[in-house]
Amino acid sequence: MHPILFHLGPITLHTYGLLVASGFLLGIAWTARLARMEGVIDQQMVYDASFWLVISGLVFSRIAYVIIELPSFWSNPLVVFKIWEGGLIFYGGMIGALGTIYLLSRKWRFDLWRFADLAAPGIALGHAVGRLGCFFAGCCYGIQTHVPWAVTFNDIHSIAPIGIPLHPTQLYDALNEIIVFSIITILRPRRKFIGQVWWTWMGLYAVGRAIVETFRGDPRGALFGGAVSTSQAVAAAAVMFAVFFYLKNRKAFTSDDNDGKKRNPKRSA
Repeated sequence: MHPILFHLGPITLHTYGLLVASGFLLGIAWTARLARMEGVIDQQMVYDASFWLVISGLVFSRIAYVIIELPSFWSNPLVVFKIWEGGLIFYGGMIGALGTIYLLSRKWRFDLWRFADLAAPGIALGHAVGRLGCFFAGCCYGIQTHVPWAVTFNDIHSIAPIGIPLHPTQLYDALNEIIVFSIITILRPRRKFIGQVWWTWMGLYAVGRAIVETFRGDPRGALFGGAVSTSQAVAAAAVMFAVFFYLKNRKAFTSDDNDGKKRNPKRSA
C-alpha cells in the first residue's frame, strides 16, 4: 500500500495519520449534526466534549498498544510518540473515552446515555475511515491466505510483512463498522429507550471484531495460553455488558409502558 502519502521537504505526510484524523473529524461532524437535528444536547457541547474525547482516546489507545508491544520500544523509547506511523488500539481508546465522557457528564450535567446514542453512529463511521488508515500503513494485518481478495504489501515502509498475500483484516473491520453504522442509523428513529443505539453498536461491533480477530496475523497479545487475543477477550466482555444493559433497559421501558397502560386503560365503545 502507501504508508507515506508524500514528502514535502522535511515534512512527511503519513497516510495513516491523515485518515485517522479524517475519521475523528467525520465522527465529530456526524455527532454534531445529530445533536443539531434532535436539539436535546447542545451542539457546542458536543464539540467541547469531542476535544477531550479525542485526546483521551488517542492517549489510551496508544498506551494499550505500547503495553502489548513493550519489548519493541526498549531500544528507542521516543518512537512511543510517533502515533502518525500507526499503533493505536481501538478498545484502549474506547475505554479512555468512556471514562472521560462519564466525568464530563457529571461536571457539565448532561444525560450520558443520550450523548452515547448521539455518538455511536459517528464513532462507527469515523472508525471505518480510521481502519482505512491501518490498511495503507499495513498495521493490524491479517494471516497469510490465498483467497481471491488477498492483499500483498510491497512498500518497504509498511508494517505488514512484505511480499506475502494476507487477509485484508483492516478492510474487514471497516466493513464491520459500516454495516453496524447502517443498522443503528435505521434503528435510531425507532429506538424504544435511551441507550439502545449505544448498546446495539457496542454488541454488534464486538461480535464482528471478535470474528475479524480470527484472521489477524499481527502480534497483539494473547490470553489463556494463546486461545484468544486481548481484543477478543475485551470483545467478549463488551458483548456481555451490551446484552445485560440492553435487556435491563428494555425491561425497564416495557415495565414503564405497561404501567402507563394500566393507569390509562382504553374505554369500551
